[in-house]
Amino acid sequence: MRAGVAGLILAGGQGARMNQQDKGLVLLHGQPMVAHVARRLAPQVGQLIISANRHQARYAQYGQVVEDGEPQLGAFQGPLLGIAAGLAAAAQDDWLVVVPCDTPFLPADLAARLIGAAESARAPLAYAAANGQRHSACMAVRTALLSDLRAYLRGGDRKVGLWQARAGGVEARFDDAPDAFMNVNTPEELAVAERYASQ
Repeated sequence: MRAGVAGLILAGGQGARMNQQDKGLVLLHGQPMVAHVARRLAPQVGQLIISANRHQARYAQYGQVVEDGEPQLGAFQGPLLGIAAGLAAAAQDDWLVVVPCDTPFLPADLAARLIGAAESARAPLAYAAANGQRHSACMAVRTALLSDLRAYLRGGDRKVGLWQARAGGVEARFDDAPDAFMNVNTPEELAVAERYASQ
């Protein structure tokens, strides 16, 4: 556990490709997907925050629940609104390590490597990449970027990669652990994840 580092699990999506189910609560190997993510992330951070737009009481057993904090921008506006809410909740920390609720096999050293990559480059943000594939939703962000992110959102943009580039984000390479970023977006991917979890 690292002082000055908070963790954020993004669970605010609509689950469009998962038959509108709340992906964080979809069962994988007998447990909600968020439970797998929380179990991997919690030991790496000082506090755990969850961005959720529904089923808040169920998510509250895994961490402090926040809702997308910019009501004037509307609901289901993408992950950056959840990240803004997380940054506001983690204002007393230096870093916020962000992960989606549908990546149940995250590396045990995710936070350290993301923050290490950012600090080495003197950058305020680092995102994960593995074998040439960018995993933009897995990132470490300096909490001081909150006002910058809010300005970006109020300007009408929602693209995660564009904001990361504008903020001076750098890549953290995880070529040794490409399976760690397996996304579970569809029932078919859930079946693959079930097989992987059983190994």
